[in-house]
Amino acid sequence: MLTDSFHRQHDYLRISLTDSCNLRCFYCMPDENISCMPHAHLMQPDEIDRIAALFVNLGVKKIRLTGGEPLVRKEARRIIELLAKYPVELTMTTIGIRVHEFLEVFKAAGIRSLNVSLDTLDPDKFFLLTKRHDFDKVWRNIHLLLEEGFRVKVNAVVMKGVNDHELVDFVNWTRHLPLHVRFIEFMPFTGNQWMGDKVFSFAEMLQTIATQYTFERLADDTNGIAKKFQASGHLGTFAVISTITAPFCHNCNRMRLTADGKMKNCLFSKGEVDLLGALRNNDPLEPLIRQCLLDKAAERGGQFEEDFNALDPSRMENRSMISIGG
Repeated sequence: MLTDSFHRQHDYLRISLTDSCNLRCFYCMPDENISCMPHAHLMQPDEIDRIAALFVNLGVKKIRLTGGEPLVRKEARRIIELLAKYPVELTMTTIGIRVHEFLEVFKAAGIRSLNVSLDTLDPDKFFLLTKRHDFDKVWRNIHLLLEEGFRVKVNAVVMKGVNDHELVDFVNWTRHLPLHVRFIEFMPFTGNQWMGDKVFSFAEMLQTIATQYTFERLADDTNGIAKKFQASGHLGTFAVISTITAPFCHNCNRMRLTADGKMKNCLFSKGEVDLLGALRNNDPLEPLIRQCLLDKAAERGGQFEEDFNALDPSRMENRSMISIGG
């Protein structure tokens, strides 16, 4: 088992396949002219397979594929097929544009749950946020996944003055559909124009939803990051991921691999460990993995103040979100 210095057991690995994406959301990919990594710098399918095998042998029970947008990776099918052989829960976070092309691949690999990122239910605002006219594709594919029996979580990053007024509309979407909407507090990353006054807090979200709906708190998942709720009479649920105002680091079980094979022990960690370089040099990986976890901070990479309004994002040492992996 992989354990850090705070006795947290880590059995969940998130693997980024690429830092490329179909969309251009400013909080994730801040610069339209961003340079993506050369293909040779990425973990190749067999390298992903070998690294994943080691993590599984060390106790990993869940693997999530991320990006960028993982489905724009040319070898996405091959990578999914390679990882499907392991005794883990295999899942994915996607923007949903190409989902319809991979339904049979998902089913064959045993993928039954996907997270789809969608920050607005307004097609015009979708274009303003993403610089792409792809709302209808995402909308249709979310409903297609539901029709095909997949468990679907919709991830919406909530920003004050941008889409906070849509919370009620998202909850209404769960009335007749087994859909699980997750509202995510706006988080700071390199170059994403984060400001404390743009954070719409967990408490504010619940207050807003309560103006239209009564709801109950549900039991949280083991090691879950989302505080879960269900509006009265609704088939689906909603949840809040309160990284900024009510962190959940005490039971964190997550590890991350960037598309270029760097291990991060936290989304906000300053440091990272080059597993891909070590693999290509035929150096042992397990000591690097274990030391990386021992270096993990108690909370949020050790970079956050208690008062998030006092946080200066320019002083944070990290990558952009898209180069970390969602």
